[in-house]
Amino acid sequence: MSNKTLKQIIPSEKVNMGGHIIDQPLPSPQLDSLDPFLLIHHWHNHLPGNQKPQEEGVGPHPHCGFSPVTFIFKGAIEHRDSIGNRAIVENGGTQWMFSGKGITHSERFPKKLVEDGGELEFIQFWVNAPAKDKGKPPFYKPISMEETPLVKETNSKIWVVSGTYKETNGVAPTYSPQLLLRGEIEKDGIVEIPIPSTYNTILYVLEGGLEVNNEKLLTKDMGIFNHDGDKIQITATAHTRYIILSGEPINEPVATYGPFVMNNQTELMEALRNAQMGKMGVLIETFD
Repeated sequence: MSNKTLKQIIPSEKVNMGGHIIDQPLPSPQLDSLDPFLLIHHWHNHLPGNQKPQEEGVGPHPHCGFSPVTFIFKGAIEHRDSIGNRAIVENGGTQWMFSGKGITHSERFPKKLVEDGGELEFIQFWVNAPAKDKGKPPFYKPISMEETPLVKETNSKIWVVSGTYKETNGVAPTYSPQLLLRGEIEKDGIVEIPIPSTYNTILYVLEGGLEVNNEKLLTKDMGIFNHDGDKIQITATAHTRYIILSGEPINEPVATYGPFVMNNQTELMEALRNAQMGKMGVLIETFD
């Protein structure tokens, strides 16, 4: 096995999302997307407390054609959707949703968290779906930290969300081959991660620092790899939290408009019309 080499290192940029300042490594001026990954948002903040659940988070909105996925690192997120799901996923867990032909959902924070205040950190990323699967029914899968397979090695912990890492299988279903990992590594720890040579691969550092092929990735840096090897080797320069998003390219045209990801403009217009007609479901939130 040989190491993949780094193609580029892209620092996150600060963007304003509905009044919240977040870190966005993807898209960036250097890279619009990396098939099948379309977007990565890193949100880390403190809720001040003395608020109401309906005042924080994101209210009901539609999606179709892809999977919006959220890794929760600190705090908790409450999901509700138009097909009847409601769940709270806490730190270490994953909110996995496939939007398919259309779904409406909201992303709020639990009542106790917004009333008492506290730290909240999560990453949301968007994973495209093949054209043949975009019209399938949507589904939602909450995954707790306890339900996420964990591989412990010397100075390293890796949670396998999807795909197979060293004979350990993840629990999140995908429509194209992927390896999605959440990792922690102690300072001076070294870990080798097998990844098929054909996969596009993203390494993002939430906090800490990594050395890869004598190059350094710092906090909130995103590393993009070449297809010249079948594993990556990382060495921690500090206690580090990171994620790996890797997958087989779908190699299909992508057309996006807001929360819709399709293959052409005609399909986008149909998606917008379906959402306006209520065909992506209706979600009426109620709060205690």
